[in-house]
Amino acid sequence: MDPSFTSHDRPLHGIALMLAALAFFSCSDAASKLMSSALPAIEVAWLRYCVFAFLMLGMVVFTGSRHALRSRRPSLQCLRALGVLGSSIFFISGLTFLPMAEATAISFASPMIVTALSIPILGEVVGWRRWMAVVVGLIGVLIVIRPGAGAFNPAAIFPVLAASSWAIALVVTRKMSNSDGPLVPLVYAAIVGLIVTSALVPFTWVMPGWRELGLGLVTGVASTIAQWLVVLAFQQARASVLAPFAYSQLLWSGSLGYVIFGNVPDRWTLIGAIVIIGSGLYTAHRERTVRAGSARGR
Repeated sequence: MDPSFTSHDRPLHGIALMLAALAFFSCSDAASKLMSSALPAIEVAWLRYCVFAFLMLGMVVFTGSRHALRSRRPSLQCLRALGVLGSSIFFISGLTFLPMAEATAISFASPMIVTALSIPILGEVVGWRRWMAVVVGLIGVLIVIRPGAGAFNPAAIFPVLAASSWAIALVVTRKMSNSDGPLVPLVYAAIVGLIVTSALVPFTWVMPGWRELGLGLVTGVASTIAQWLVVLAFQQARASVLAPFAYSQLLWSGSLGYVIFGNVPDRWTLIGAIVIIGSGLYTAHRERTVRAGSARGR
């Protein structure tokens, strides 16, 4: 979500909410991975969005927030929603073949892609320091993926595509800064995601059992709670404060991957993850420095 949503300055509250959100995201991913052994990725995403849309529309009706269905920039909200949807489908596709920790580490390439996209879309000037951070981050991704090595899994392209889709959603969110309230993008994401997956799911339909339906409920509820907690977190603290804690999802993913699936990240995944995290943290630091300098220059 966009940092402009911040309404209070209570960083500890924001950090706690962000950590809780990432725990719920990881639970949703674990449930999705369990489902992916029996259902195609489109259907897993469809079940998630069924629950997501039901909960969001229920919230709109219950709170009387009819304005959440209206946007000043609906086309950009739809584009953002498609980015979120693409990220979800590609990441679930990756989870079908990859351990959770590995897929999560690769998906953290999104800050680097945001840096590249911010030039043509937002007109930002990116200095050599941030470009070096992008190069270092890409090296970290290559360490995890290890193309050309015997351990290379072609399915690693899915979390890369997920990171690219998520980066598009983030850049569009920045472009819409202050256009709509924090509830609007959630409602749009839920409705657009449900419409698109409903159009696609008949082509890959597999009859789900009670186990899959229960896991679909878990992943939908967990991801919805996680997204709402992210909104609340950004209302309590600034993005620059919260950004470093996003990487704690690697701990959740690694732990759940070990407990549920018995996956232990190898040393190359851990080394690559450390490189990616370092690159992302430096990128966030440079963005904060550049914005602070621009604010002083006004």
